[in-house]
Amino acid sequence: MGIGVTGVVTFGYFALASHSLPEAEYGRITLLWSAVFITVSVLYRPVEQLLSRTIADRDARGVAGVEHLRVAATIQLALGVLFVVVALALRGPIEDELLGGSSSLYRVMIAAVLAYAVSYFARGFLAGHHRFGLYGGLVLMEASSRFLFALAVAVGIAEGQTAVALGIAAAPVVSLAVVPWALGRRLRTQPPVEADASSLDAAAGGEPSVKGDAEFTLAHGSGFAVAVLLIMVSEQTFLNAGPLLVQATEGSRGAALAGFTFNVLLIARAPLQLFQAVQTSILPHLTRLRAGGETDPFRRSVNLTLLAIAAFAACVALVMLAIGPWVMEVLFGGGFDYERGGLVLVSIGMGLYLAAATLNQALLAHGHAPQACGAWLACAVTFVLFLLLADFDDRVLQVEIAFVGAAAVLCALLYTLYRRA
Repeated sequence: MGIGVTGVVTFGYFALASHSLPEAEYGRITLLWSAVFITVSVLYRPVEQLLSRTIADRDARGVAGVEHLRVAATIQLALGVLFVVVALALRGPIEDELLGGSSSLYRVMIAAVLAYAVSYFARGFLAGHHRFGLYGGLVLMEASSRFLFALAVAVGIAEGQTAVALGIAAAPVVSLAVVPWALGRRLRTQPPVEADASSLDAAAGGEPSVKGDAEFTLAHGSGFAVAVLLIMVSEQTFLNAGPLLVQATEGSRGAALAGFTFNVLLIARAPLQLFQAVQTSILPHLTRLRAGGETDPFRRSVNLTLLAIAAFAACVALVMLAIGPWVMEVLFGGGFDYERGGLVLVSIGMGLYLAAATLNQALLAHGHAPQACGAWLACAVTFVLFLLLADFDDRVLQVEIAFVGAAAVLCALLYTLYRRA
């Protein structure tokens, strides 16, 4: 429920920002958001999922020790350092071309990405131990604190895009208030236990190994993390390539049109916030079922999730068909016309995309991260090529068609892999 409320609050953040800022400034806020969340999702969610899956598997098998935490922390630290090096080297293009020459937005981006490194580590730890109340509290605190910055601008306490943007950096810092209390109750000295190599290998999604535990965990954990990292690159391509390519190809009106495209895709983004509750819980849940050899409950969990997604997507599509343009105008205003058919297309694509994400978690639980990664990469490349090569006068409609088509193909590929698994 905390994550569900988070989706609504995040929607509210952008609605207030859209009404409070000029179109170009709001467009830069959406581009900053896209840049931050592309980066943190690609860099840090693999470690979150690695921790979630490994902890659930170890708990199910009764394996003690903290070597998996040390390995995950090492990977996360290395990724954070890599980000800083790349961001400093590319400061000119990031600040001038992406963020409209704003040094303030650039600094917000650096601070936000580094703060999310700790936040995503905590998320993986909490999810793996099935402490979903604290997980929900963490993300709800994050979204609520971010919303307050947009609210302050909307009521006149603060002003300008920098004030709205500061919420993106402050949010993960505020949410970390949950971390010391949560970790303090779990991290304690434990007697060393010799973990079974095949158990640890199953958690990492690899083949049995005869190497020592630490070496094994680092090597195979890193392999799992790399596969998930590439999946995250593909996921963020689906969600953010549209606005970014519109920004890059539409000249002087690119920022405003990118903001409009971003608003349309929020029909898919906002449910993804809610779906985090499912994604967060289903991977450790399915991992425990697989570790215990419970095949029928595994299938039932996946099937029920897919049915719930289908019902939800159908409801959203019907709402968009009936009153979609009016809803979008009320929420976001602006000088653009929201086409009913495009909104319905994005609603259908959202359902297909959520179904694909569910099947992806089932494949990760089965240890088929490389195969899932291949399907994601193929669809992401096709998605970008369609946006670059297809000749559409209406760029927003092009993004909508590309999204629903790629989501359908991805869902079909992952379902085929799941049936084989």
